[in-house]
Amino acid sequence: MENVLSRRSFLTAMTVTAAAGLSGCAQLRQDVPVINVGFDGRPLSPQESVDSAMGPYAAMYGPMEDGGFQLPAIPIDKMQKQYLRQIVSDPTGEQPGTVVVDTANRFLYLVREGGQAIRYGVGIGKEGFAWSGRAIIQWKRKWPTWTPPEEMIGRQPELAQYSAANGGMQPGLQNPLGARALYIFKDGKDTLYRLHGSPEWWSIGKAVSSGCVRLINQDIIDLYDRVPAKTPILVM
Repeated sequence: MENVLSRRSFLTAMTVTAAAGLSGCAQLRQDVPVINVGFDGRPLSPQESVDSAMGPYAAMYGPMEDGGFQLPAIPIDKMQKQYLRQIVSDPTGEQPGTVVVDTANRFLYLVREGGQAIRYGVGIGKEGFAWSGRAIIQWKRKWPTWTPPEEMIGRQPELAQYSAANGGMQPGLQNPLGARALYIFKDGKDTLYRLHGSPEWWSIGKAVSSGCVRLINQDIIDLYDRVPAKTPILVM
C-alpha cells in the first residue's frame, strides 16, 4: 500500500534521529492510513470498526480476577475509541514480534505477520519522553512492587514510605505500576524505562505527570502474555 509508511523511509528517519544523538523522537507520519480489521479479517471503515467491536470490547475490558485482585471494568463509552486495543495495518515496517512505542501519538504497536499490528493506547509521563531508541524487554513482572526514585521522593516527601529502603509499595490496585511491568534494557543496562499498567484509564492518550508508558491494566495483561523476555522494542 503506497500510503503506508515504508520500511525504508522509517529506517531513514531513525538514522537521522540516531545521528542527532537521539535528542529528539522520530515520529510516524501523521497521514499513515489505519485500516481496522474485523474479527473475520475483513478491513472495516473507522465507524464500522468501532460499532462492530463494541460488543467484544465490553468483554475485553470487563471486570476480571487476576493474581488475587479484582480489576474493575473499564468504562469504554467514556474513552476515545482510537485508544482501545485493535488490529491495524502496520505503519512501522518493523519485524514481526517487535514492540514500537509512538510517544507523539500515544500508541504502542506489537507488529504481527501479514503487515498488521496490534495497537494499544498509552499514556506518557515525563519519564516516558526521557529515553528513545532500540532496546529489549529484559524481564517482566506480574503485580510488581513500585519503588519511587529518589528524585521523586525529593519532590514528594510523602512517598518516602515507599522508598527502596522501606521495601517499596506492595502490589495492588492502587500501585502505580498496575498489574504488569515490562523492564527495558539496552546493552545490558537498565534504561529505567518501563511499560506498565495503570488503573487510571482516563489518562490513556494523554501526557501525565509521572511515569513512563502506561496502558490500561487489561491491555498490559494482554501485551504481557503476547511478548516474551528479550523482545525487541523501539521507542520513538
